[in-house]
Amino acid sequence: MDLPPGIFIFMTENSTDEPGSGDDGDYQEVCLQQENADFNRIFLPTIFSIIFLTGIIGNGLVIVVMGYQKKLRSMTDKYRLHLSVADLLFVITLPFWSVDAVISWYFGNFLCKAVHFIYTVNLYSSVLILAFISLDRYLAIVHATNSQRPRKLLAERIVYVGVWLPALLLTVPDIIFASTSEVGGKYVCQRFYPHETWLISFRFQHILVGLVLPGLIILTCYCIIISKLSHSKGHQKRKALKTTVILIVAFFACWLPYHIGISIDTFVLLGFIENGCTFEAILQKWISITEALAFFHCCLNPILYAFLGAKFKTSAQNALTSVSRGSSLKILSKGKRGGHSSVSTESESSSFHSS
Repeated sequence: MDLPPGIFIFMTENSTDEPGSGDDGDYQEVCLQQENADFNRIFLPTIFSIIFLTGIIGNGLVIVVMGYQKKLRSMTDKYRLHLSVADLLFVITLPFWSVDAVISWYFGNFLCKAVHFIYTVNLYSSVLILAFISLDRYLAIVHATNSQRPRKLLAERIVYVGVWLPALLLTVPDIIFASTSEVGGKYVCQRFYPHETWLISFRFQHILVGLVLPGLIILTCYCIIISKLSHSKGHQKRKALKTTVILIVAFFACWLPYHIGISIDTFVLLGFIENGCTFEAILQKWISITEALAFFHCCLNPILYAFLGAKFKTSAQNALTSVSRGSSLKILSKGKRGGHSSVSTESESSSFHSS
């Protein structure tokens, strides 16, 4: 990510590296740092706390339920399990960014690289998984008669090469450039590039791989799917498609405003857009707000499951009931012996049939 949560070191590079910035650049840097720091100190920890709690509970539940219904998982379920694992890893990093926004970075260089690494893996894996879901839906609906084998291959083999391997490779800049440094008496955790051209290059990489290319795959697949369904009378296919479509629309609703912000900021770096202190302050605040709100995509997967997936609701109820009854059986087996053993057997039998 070119602008990690709560840190605005790139604005400093804008002002100090820009030719002819002079004293006005120094004033701009101070202006931006103070205004953004005061805003982030309240806004970011509040948003991150909500996302952390919702994401931990929701994605944890999805992973538990998916583990419970292992034999019943569909191809799309397998992708959503990947998505929940990536989101769960990401939300674990949010407390670090919250402390950083309020006080400073106190966690050392290793954790600085680690949270950047997890952040980037989640960012790219999420949108690539959504592209794979779109391909899976395309094969299932447009090529329904002979798609089972390629869908299985995509979901169980190619997903690792097409999602996790690229996401891991794209973390190389984090491993190399992310580090801690003392700025203005406080430690910051940021990517420090040797020159502004590096920043611009990685910005374009982020926009292309993080939104444009997967977006083209997603839009192409769904345009063909919509065309196919418009000639079909099958209500069940439309219903099965609804949750996935909403998930994808919600993802882009979360991330598109942020990508607009960093695209404008990249044009500023290239000199295509003139900027002053006020414009830059508004732009960096826009990036900060839209990025923090984009993190809500980590909560969307379980929320959409719970409200739109009848199958998931049933599986969740069965899993929780099974866990609850399993705990009750342990208590009964400890507290009751001999002639009461038939009660435990009956309860176990009931639990099995109800699940």
